[in-house]
Amino acid sequence: MKTFLVSLSLLLATSSFAQFDGQALSPGSLAIHKDSSAILAWAVTCEVSRGWLYISDKSLGLASHGTDDMGADYADGLEVVSLGDSGVATLAFNPSIANGPGPDFAVFENSFSHFFLELAFVEVSSNGADFYRFPAISNYPDTAQIGPFDPISDPTRLRNLAGKYVANFGTPFDLEELDSIPELNINQITHVRIVDVVGSVNPSYGSQDVNGNYINDPFPTPFPSSGFDLDGVAVLHQGPLSFDELTSESILLYPNPARSGQKLSVASEGIIDEIQVFSVDGGTLFMGSEAAFQSLILKQGTYLVELTSNGNSVVKKLVVY
Repeated sequence: MKTFLVSLSLLLATSSFAQFDGQALSPGSLAIHKDSSAILAWAVTCEVSRGWLYISDKSLGLASHGTDDMGADYADGLEVVSLGDSGVATLAFNPSIANGPGPDFAVFENSFSHFFLELAFVEVSSNGADFYRFPAISNYPDTAQIGPFDPISDPTRLRNLAGKYVANFGTPFDLEELDSIPELNINQITHVRIVDVVGSVNPSYGSQDVNGNYINDPFPTPFPSSGFDLDGVAVLHQGPLSFDELTSESILLYPNPARSGQKLSVASEGIIDEIQVFSVDGGTLFMGSEAAFQSLILKQGTYLVELTSNGNSVVKKLVVY
């Protein structure tokens, strides 16, 4: 899996002293409320690679608050998954996210106060393997560290960083900004990746914005809920469905959830011609017949299963525990 950092020369030239939109509900704010009528859907799956409680003392272990599935589905400001220092969440979408007028999706964090903002980078992929990062900007000074309980409350200094608003309000992202990347299909974004910002100004492990500034964020936060607390990713513009909705209910994948090693079966009105199993990061794990699928052993995790019958494909979510 690859990540490409997008550097826009115009941003580099003009962003150092720019002022961006403010906190949710303030005049001109671009924040998206979780109940906005503009929201069409939420992520199908979320898979988290936990980061550290305190990246400079890894003996403390990893963040542990919440479960992966809390990063998908509707944002409620309560059920979240904590990424930890440098933690990563990869979310899959079906239908895909498409480029449209204005912002195309929004990322929600559960900041309990506009005085305490935890930030994350946002990356997108149209193939599940190659990810491209939105050019993030932080105009907070990076000369003195913001402590774990010090206020960081001015979103007008932040751009393209998830978490700049309080809970229940999502940070919007516009795919048009990545239109110049030929390898990225901005009309078919299948995956979004959230990468926790390590808010240290220490060059040994701090995160830098597109201008090379260290992103000064409350640090350290050595708690089970360390790092960015992902509440959900909302879709504002959708691409076409990757399967015919009319056939999705005619195919049953069971048991689901399934135990690791348990035999998997398919019930269908027609003959299943081919089955493919994908990891949530887009990798192909299996391709074969229904009979071969029944002998497949999957480890614990969340998968996308594509079943093809008579030229129609249906994608099912499979959870193995």
